[in-house]
Parts: sequence; structure tokens; C-alpha cells
Amino acid sequence: MTTLDAAPAPRAVPDGSTRRTLTIGPHTVDTPVVLAPMAGITNMAFRLLCREFGALHSQDDGGLYVSEMVTTRALVEDHRESWRLVTMGERETPRSVQLYGVDPTTVRRAVEMLRERDVVDHIDLNFGCPVPKVTRRGGGGVLPWKTELFTRIVRAAVEAAGPEVPVTVKTRLGIDDDHLTYRDAGLIAQEVGAAAIALHGRTVVQHYSGQARWSPIADLKELVTDIPVLGNGDIWSAEDALTMMEQTGCDGVVVGRGCQGRPWLFADLAAGFAGKPDRIRPTMGDIAQILRRHAELLVEFFEDEGRALRDLRKHVAWYFKGYPVGGDLRHRLATMESLADLDAKLAELDLSSPYPGEAVEGPRGRAGSPKRAVVPEDWMSTRELSPDHAERLHEAELDTSGG
Repeated sequence: MTTLDAAPAPRAVPDGSTRRTLTIGPHTVDTPVVLAPMAGITNMAFRLLCREFGALHSQDDGGLYVSEMVTTRALVEDHRESWRLVTMGERETPRSVQLYGVDPTTVRRAVEMLRERDVVDHIDLNFGCPVPKVTRRGGGGVLPWKTELFTRIVRAAVEAAGPEVPVTVKTRLGIDDDHLTYRDAGLIAQEVGAAAIALHGRTVVQHYSGQARWSPIADLKELVTDIPVLGNGDIWSAEDALTMMEQTGCDGVVVGRGCQGRPWLFADLAAGFAGKPDRIRPTMGDIAQILRRHAELLVEFFEDEGRALRDLRKHVAWYFKGYPVGGDLRHRLATMESLADLDAKLAELDLSSPYPGEAVEGPRGRAGSPKRAVVPEDWMSTRELSPDHAERLHEAELDTSGG
């Protein structure tokens, strides 16, 4: 992969941005950054691409890179596709896997299986999903409302993982502003032995809309003092990450949508945390090279060129956001069928076009709008799990697609 020309940062780096490390159990990474799992995005190919950039300004790979979310039930039932999603490349270390589960027994067994097959070095538990098909049965971001169930799930994972495989927790502020859960979740995670907790500064109702609230991250950092607290939400640049840490005192940041079509963000982050002004500002020619590299890694991952190129299509709009690419060519790039087809279409680009500047920066991905929280009937009337809710809770994990 080419190392791209770097340009000075457009904004000043906040004070105190000297090199900071992040320690999660026995693992210490040179840059306090975590790639957030994103379904259909953060497969092995994209993780490796982000690692390659993260290594440009870091002594290691510039952070932790977590797999796509898989359900614990799918692993226990031995679904082939889910096990493929948690398979790591030889270059991936530590091997970080995100799990989603609603039953402590199933979660425990899934963690045991991951350890038995020696495919994991770090486990992250997802309690932040806002998708209605998950929350309507009590899963995802609405589960921490049931504190006893939340406690049992995290404890089961920690006990099954043992000291060698740290377990971290990712959650949201709560269901809505009247049903906040992050403080209880943080204290419980700390008490039962989780190695860190990450907080997305939005409620389930917000989904990905509006602005993430960073002040609760600072609140959680003051409350939870024995394990690292990570901040998540609206990290679009290295400067955003440094500012979040400066304002909240958090121990690291979790980056999701900000790297869609911008895997080089991890080079910027590593540079920023190293106190360097270097930032990657790719030309159209650079974008073409990165897209081609992404395609090669996808072919390696899927072992099927056609499937790999079809998977790449979703990334095209993100890669070319703000660049002068006509609608017809954008459409044709998004219908590529093979590496040869991709090469022919990339050759039509004006590879000399410079970095567009502001048009490329800022929010990315679908923000949407606030949505009503879809929860089981009477879910929020008590923090305890009723027999009726417990009976149907397994339905929140029926989807075995990996998230």
C-alpha cells in the first residue's frame, strides 16, 4: 500500500496531545483508539486496511480493531457464516471480537467456544444496538435497563473469558432521556470485572441523529475509576478525538462512521496522539489506489472475486464523497463485477484531482432522525425482568447474520 503525502492539520492540535497508550487487560496499544464494529463494513478486509494506515505513525497498528458483531446464539449453534466473521487474519493482533447476547448461559458458552478454538484475545459485548428488530424483544441498547440481567450477562462473559481474554462493554446513554442506564452499566461492568466500558453519547431514541453528547462521557469517567472509560460519537477527525479526550478525560475513543470511506483516519489519529501535525489529504489518484487495495483484501477475505467486488460497492459513495466524480461514473463504479472491471473504471477518473478539502470532512454515513424506542410492552415499568419478558427475550437473538 502506498504511503500518502501528508499535509498540515487544518486546526491546531489541542494541548497535551502527547503519546498516550490504552491498556485493556493484558493488552496495551500505542494509540488509544478502537475501530467500532459496523455490520457489513468492518470485515477482515476493512480492518486490515485500517491497521495498515494506523501503523504509519504508531509503534504497533495504531489501536484495536474489532470484528463485526456476531450473536452468541449463532456461535453456540455453530453457524458457519458467524464463525467466518470472527476468523482473524495472521496480521490481526490482538484479535478482538464483538458479541451480542441476551442469555447469560448462551453468552458463557459462546465465550468458552471462542477460547477453546483459540480465535480471540479480546471480547467486546454490545449493549448499544438501536435497531427495532433487536430492541422490540428487549435486546441491544434497551437491555441494560434490566440491571440484574445485564449484570449476569457481563459476569458470565468475564468468568468464561478468564484473565487472559479481557471483556469490555459498549453501551449507550440509555433508552431515552427519562430512562438513562449508562451510570448503572458502568458501575456494574467495573464491579463484575470488565476491563473497560465504552459509552456512545446518544440514546436509543436518537439512533445516530443529532449530535452526540460528550458530557455524560465525562460524568462516567468521574464515576468509574478502576477501569478505562472510552468515548464514542462524532469522531470525524483526529482533532475531534483529541478534543473529546481533553474535554471528558476519557481514556480512549471509539471510531465508527467517521472512517467509512476514510480508512486513513487511523493514520491521522495515530499522528494526532503522537503530537504530530501530519494528516493525510488524498488526491483522486490516492483514492483510486486505496479503493483498489480494499478490493484486493476483500478478494482475499471472501475467496470469491465476484462477491468481493459486490461487497465493495457500498463503499464507493463514501470513498468519493466530495470528489469531482460524475453521477454516471459513480453509478458504474457501484456496479463493478471484477477487479478488471474496477481497474477500467478507475482509469476514467481524473487522478490528478487534488484533495477537495472541507467537502470531504465532517459527518459521514446515514444520520437519520430520532425514532421512537421500540420495546416490549411494560419493559420500562420496572428494572427487573418479568417472566413474560424472559420467555420472549431469546427472540431478540434470532437473527444470526452477525448484526
